[in-house]
Amino acid sequence: MTTLPYRELLSGDKPTKALLKKKKRQGGRNAFGRITTRHQGGGHKRRLRDVDFSFEKKNIPAKIETVEYDPFRSAFIARVVYQDGERRYVVMPKGIEVGTTFLVSEEAPLTPGNRLPLGKIPVGTFVYNIELQPAAGARLVRSAGNYAEVIAHDAGFALVKLPSTEVRKVSDLCWASVGTVGNEEHNLVNLGKAGRSRWLGIRPTVRGSVMNPVDHPYGGGEGKQGRGLRRAKTLWGKPSGKGQKTRTPQKYSNVFIVSRRKVGKRKKA
Repeated sequence: MTTLPYRELLSGDKPTKALLKKKKRQGGRNAFGRITTRHQGGGHKRRLRDVDFSFEKKNIPAKIETVEYDPFRSAFIARVVYQDGERRYVVMPKGIEVGTTFLVSEEAPLTPGNRLPLGKIPVGTFVYNIELQPAAGARLVRSAGNYAEVIAHDAGFALVKLPSTEVRKVSDLCWASVGTVGNEEHNLVNLGKAGRSRWLGIRPTVRGSVMNPVDHPYGGGEGKQGRGLRRAKTLWGKPSGKGQKTRTPQKYSNVFIVSRRKVGKRKKA
């Protein structure tokens, strides 16, 4: 079992009450009480941090006051205070410390934490907190240690290589933050025991091959059985894993995909 040295990485401040919200637990169930997302439930009580992904306060410098833990995400968050006195939470980038100032502006310099339109960001720059629609707020690349790379500009679009290796066109009018998301050692943590998963609200996962035939396509048989099927399937019979394409063929955003992501054993960064 391993963990992170939180005393060294965090500033030790308590969450700001004005930026906390209550969040009702659903346990993976919908409005009818039916499980729609498996393996969710239980876990420690948590309060939602109101993290700012819109960044509508432009051309106002902001200083990082604290680095804090957020139970709802893998990345750390930072409490920032803008020059006009307003405080907000933002995702903490790598290489930034308490006391550092960042700026959201079309003329902001290319330093970690600063935010500007993709059309103003040169090729080869690492970015995170990427918008998909102008002024709609950051949607892509927000988890610990992740970054995307701007690899080209063409006809009003920036070609961005995402952490999944997919290359996607995003409008030059969309904004992105320069740098990499912090807490890059998050993926090295080994939970070590089942109870620690339960604290996080993760319920057990059972292999399909040990289920009954009524419960899974792999189920049934005496003793240990192989899959018995040429292609991997989910519980509902949909393709899964091992290089199979699972993206919806008629998805609205297919026109923006320049290069599909690499999956399975062939995946390379």
